[in-house]
Amino acid sequence: MDGSGFTIALVVGAYLLAGLVKGVMGMGLPQVSLGILASVMAPAQAAAILIAPSFATNIWQMVTGPYLLALTRRLGGMLIGLFVGAWLGAGILTGANAKPAALGLGLVLVLYALMGLAKIKFTVSRRSEIWLGPIVGLATGYIMAATGVFVMPALAYLQAIGLEKEELVQALGLHFTLSTVALTFVLWGGGAFDTSLGLLSLFAIAPALIGMYIGQHIRRRISVETFRLCFFGGILLIGLQLAWRNI
Repeated sequence: MDGSGFTIALVVGAYLLAGLVKGVMGMGLPQVSLGILASVMAPAQAAAILIAPSFATNIWQMVTGPYLLALTRRLGGMLIGLFVGAWLGAGILTGANAKPAALGLGLVLVLYALMGLAKIKFTVSRRSEIWLGPIVGLATGYIMAATGVFVMPALAYLQAIGLEKEELVQALGLHFTLSTVALTFVLWGGGAFDTSLGLLSLFAIAPALIGMYIGQHIRRRISVETFRLCFFGGILLIGLQLAWRNI
């Protein structure tokens, strides 16, 4: 991966947009950034650039609020399953043939967008969390190891267990932070990191935070429903484009 002006400009633009989306929606950083960058580079390289800005934005989200310890206990099974799934899927994203990973990323983005547009919701009882949480974590970790995206099916699960608004936001921060840790191990073990990617990842922190700040201000001025439709529609187009290019 070179540090050309085009690459730097693309990273800045991708993370400004991704941070803006996260500022409005509370999520979306990996979907937007990977969807854009994986169109011009290997998915493993795009995922490596994600690491630093993901940590910067999600740690803040994780520690803001009084629910962290309670959520850690409640979601412990899912979070353990996440690391097991990442271990089982290690090597897929960083393998010699990156085309299947790009196709997988496209399909995951399409599924995520369709669920968002359809407002599909599920309900999970507290008793079912004991066995379903680890399964969801396992599936999410494996998908993350294969595509770099750690939103499915964990997001649907977190929305289904009946968390209050602020609990859900903090739960997403916890999940995203630990997912970034797991993804870091996957990419490190697969040799996906190099100096230029590390520098680009650090460089991406600033545009991600700036975009997030702008997004928070936009959220106070426009309808979230309108932005939700634009967001999921854009993700759907990105996912379809990635999938089509890699069939």
